[in-house]
Amino acid sequence: MTGPSHGIGTGPGLDHGPGGWGGTEVSVRYDQGMALDHVSFRANAGQVTAVVGGDGAGKTTLLRVLAGALAPGSGVVHRPGARQTGYLPAGSGIYPDLTVAENLAFRAAGYGLSAAVARERTAEYLDRAGLAEARDRLAGQLSGGMRQKLGVIAAMLPQPELLVLDEPTTGVDPVSRSGLWWLIARAAAAGSAVVLATSYLDEAERAAWVLALEGGRELAAGTPDEIVAAVPGTLRLVTARPGGDAGRRAWRRGGRWRVWEGPGPSGSGVSPGNTASHPGQHSGPDEVITPDLQDAVTIAVLARELEMAGGTA
Repeated sequence: MTGPSHGIGTGPGLDHGPGGWGGTEVSVRYDQGMALDHVSFRANAGQVTAVVGGDGAGKTTLLRVLAGALAPGSGVVHRPGARQTGYLPAGSGIYPDLTVAENLAFRAAGYGLSAAVARERTAEYLDRAGLAEARDRLAGQLSGGMRQKLGVIAAMLPQPELLVLDEPTTGVDPVSRSGLWWLIARAAAAGSAVVLATSYLDEAERAAWVLALEGGRELAAGTPDEIVAAVPGTLRLVTARPGGDAGRRAWRRGGRWRVWEGPGPSGSGVSPGNTASHPGQHSGPDEVITPDLQDAVTIAVLARELEMAGGTA
């Protein structure tokens, strides 16, 4: 591809492979600035792709583009038709004044499912999600976790080629999160390409492919192992926040501090295996640790911030 095409289409884009969906060099501009800035992404059939980032990172914009709810300003998006796309928008997307069963019947009709198929899938999904006894309850009377499960089920009803879920587990208790992930894994196992936005990096570690966004730009992309393996420099665990330049590359996680040392002499904030050379810098020996996905994304953010500030990473 020699240059970005415009609008939604089926151009060459990324090498999505059979049953793969995604986009190449996708940009979206709002009045306040770029919501997505030349972002490329992919979602393969039978796999879960996680889009991670904080507020304003561009997650919802990207998912709306992928679901066909928003046209990009530039770039190519490769996706199936509307009836082969299941979409859970931010929030549950459920009508509170309809019962559970009525919500699903309404969604099934929109997808053009026959009454018999709709009844069969509704009964199966409600049973497996633990919502069978709530089928005649108004959706507005459900707990937050139950509403999210219902929203995911509604998006799964057509057994779509592409299932797009915008933060399905945000604000949900741990038990309900586990149930939601069971539904998500089931959809992928059935052959759907599942794309979900999340701010939980422990959830993203379950995905086959991860795209981390910040300020509408790609921060990191690849499998969780690839993103971790690409972390430059060294990560150390210390008992107190270091002073000086090293403090700019430190963050608390759990009861201890992590300090990232970028590659090269300028990144060395702490000497390997030594205690602090300045009073109060930290109170014990360093421990070199292997980063996980949460560390890798944090380091990517730090490296970008240091670069923008004119520092060295």
